[in-house]
Amino acid sequence: MSNDSPVHSKETSESKFGTRLRNFLIAIVAIALSVALILGLRTETTSATLSQLDKQSTPFDVALTNGKPSFVEFYADWCTVCQKMAPDIGKLEQQYAGKVNFVMLNVDNTKWLPEMLKYRVDGIPHFVYLDQKGETVAQAIGDQPRTIMSSNLEALIAASPLPYAQANGRVSQFNAPVAPTNTQDDPRSHGAQVVN
Repeated sequence: MSNDSPVHSKETSESKFGTRLRNFLIAIVAIALSVALILGLRTETTSATLSQLDKQSTPFDVALTNGKPSFVEFYADWCTVCQKMAPDIGKLEQQYAGKVNFVMLNVDNTKWLPEMLKYRVDGIPHFVYLDQKGETVAQAIGDQPRTIMSSNLEALIAASPLPYAQANGRVSQFNAPVAPTNTQDDPRSHGAQVVN
């Protein structure tokens, strides 16, 4: 019996059509999954980074004089806790845009040494909440949940006491590049004089 019979030929063409249809559907599904993966990765990488936050940051001198409360973060690019918190800080910055200054001060830049000494930065991230006049209301050190920071920012905007003042979480250790001296010029001396 020959394989060229009309019945066998019909089965073969139906089989080829089924295979082609199945392959076409697999290709469509693969394309759809690829597009979904690319879009998913693109939205995943839109979360804030430290360098993005720094670029968007209100300059410190402007924050002290523009009449808005300020949220100051002392950070470093190498700080794993700072990196972990960057997406949350970015979301807070979007949520409170126009109401609060967000200021980023990199502790590796010696330009900020006077501020590091003033606010006694010895672990990062170190957060300082400043009122509309630029006066310190509260400070927090280390990993902070976004809900706690949001509650503090709401109170800061309302000029109310911060519910989570002096909060401390996990920190990256940091030593100021210059050790303070025991002179009355040292802001940590509180006016004490050294007698020789």
